[in-house]
This record gives sequence, structure tokens and C-alpha cells, in this order.
Amino acid sequence: MMKRRKFIKNTAAGTLGATIAMTALACADEDTKAKNSTEEDKPMTKKVPKLPIAICTWQFTEANQVAGVALDAGKAALDAVIEGVSVEEQNLKNTTVGKGGAPDREGNVTLDACVMAPDGDCGAVLAVSNTSHVAALARKVMEETPHVMLAGTGAEEFATQLGFETENLLTTDSKKAWQEWLKSPEYKPIINIENHDTIGMLAIDTNGDIAGACSTSGLSYKMKGRIGDSPIIGSGLFLDNEIGGAVATGMGEEVVKTVGSFLIVELMRNGMSPQAACEEAIKRIVTKNDRYKDFQIAYIAMNKVGETGAYCIHEGFTMMKYQEKKNENVAVAYYHKP
Repeated sequence: MMKRRKFIKNTAAGTLGATIAMTALACADEDTKAKNSTEEDKPMTKKVPKLPIAICTWQFTEANQVAGVALDAGKAALDAVIEGVSVEEQNLKNTTVGKGGAPDREGNVTLDACVMAPDGDCGAVLAVSNTSHVAALARKVMEETPHVMLAGTGAEEFATQLGFETENLLTTDSKKAWQEWLKSPEYKPIINIENHDTIGMLAIDTNGDIAGACSTSGLSYKMKGRIGDSPIIGSGLFLDNEIGGAVATGMGEEVVKTVGSFLIVELMRNGMSPQAACEEAIKRIVTKNDRYKDFQIAYIAMNKVGETGAYCIHEGFTMMKYQEKKNENVAVAYYHKP
């Protein structure tokens, strides 16, 4: 009998202990759930960008300043980038953008450009020879036609219909340089010396919307009809207003082969920073082309929270950045170490 009572007593004590332990665990679990629920209910802390921001390829100081000031005045990102690149389209000293650009081998100057708006809409013009305002013309294609791209005479006639100024794009200085080139017509682009190449620009306005523009006269003394990456959406320029944007400059043929700007935006979509994405895009090129030592390619990028990045194959490329009323030239890291 004593043994049975002792057994019951011990069993009851054990059961009570187990019950207490289980109750404690249950309470702890409820506390954890409550804590997690409270944390989940809290809004995520997001980095607040210092808007607005404008960035562009190369040391186009005035162009980026114009875009930045336009943003500070409350203008939309698309308006700002078109105003910005227009500065170089009218700069006669810049022989790879706009009026005064170096001609093709036959002595004809042709211009290419594209634009992208925050809503994902886009427009482009190719091989335009009658007006220097090609970024603005690309916007008109986007907004006033059912198309994305117009080329050659079609784009030129459209410009005339809209009242764009008809211009002779071949300046006296560009003509003299072309005639000198004809004495020894070797086609060999020189890294970072063939003037400054394309102007590509990205901007985030005070509403947090991103837009971009790209404008060029292409490679000096190119074959007639040659088109590079600059007016090709996804290559010379791409953006997603929820993620960020990227633009390219340099040897366009190599950018097109990897659809570089689209690649960078997709890498950012998958969590990469703008800097890491630009570096990966360059590595995609140099690992597949052992001739990379002979040409330059550079990318700049910006994500939705205003972080920027840039990377190039060879030393010498720089990026302009306008933020908090400061317009600065930023040195860019490079892949090839000679």
C-alpha cells in the first residue's frame, strides 16, 4: 500500500512538474509570437534618398548642372534629362554628340538618341541628319506616335513636321578633321581620346521618379548607316521606376551584345547595388572578349533609393553627380590594370 501511495505521489508530482514546464513553454512561445507580431506590424525602415539627383557619363559639367538645377526647380525627371543632354547636343566642341559631331566616312553627320520615362514608355531616333535636338525628338516619337523608334528619312520628316530647326550638322572644324582623316583613312577608335563619346543621363526628381536620356553622333568616321547602342532601349539606356536605371558609353557594339543597361537593372532587381551591378556587367564583356584591351566601355547606374555606381574597362572614365545642389566629378574604378 505504501509503495502504491508513493508511486501515486511521485506520479502526481511529475505530472504537475511537466504541466508547469509545458505552461511555461507555451507562455514563452506566446510572448515570442506577440513580439514577432509587433515587429511585423512595424513599418520597414527604408533609406530616404536625398532628392533630387542627376548623374551623367563623362565630365559633362554644364549638362549635368542644367539637369540638376531643373530638378531643384521642381521639374520632372524626363524634362531635366532632355534639357541636360541638349547642352552637349549644342556644344560644337563636343565631336561625338550633336551638332559638330564627327561625320561618317562619307562626310555625313548622323545622330542617334533615346529617352525613357518613369512609366516605362520610351522613344528613339536613329541616323538623323537634319536637327541636333534628337533627345527631344525621341521624346516626341514616344509621346506623339504609336511607335518606339523612327530612323533616317522617316525621323527627319517627322522632325520637320513638328517644326524642329533644320540644321547643317557638319561644322567647319568637323569637316576639316574629316578631310584630314581621309589622307590616311584608318578606322581605329582610341580609348578615352575619341573625344568624350556618348552623353547618357539619369535623374530622380523630387517625386522619386526616374527618367533617362542618351544622345550621340556615334563613332567618328563610322561606316554609313552604322548604329551603336545609344538609341537601343535595353543597351544604351534602360530603367524601371521601381528599381533604378543604367546607361552605357563606349564601344556600342559590345554593349549591344550583352544588352548591358537592361542587365544592370535586372541585377539590381535581384539585390545587387548599382556599383556591383555595373562591375558584373563589365565582367560579362571582358570574360567573353579577349580584345577588351582595345576598346572602352563604361556604365553608370542609380537605384530607387538614390545610390549610384559606375565602372569601366579602362582608366580615364569619370561620372558627374548632382545632389544637394552640388555638382561633382566622380572618379570611376576600372577593370583593366595594365
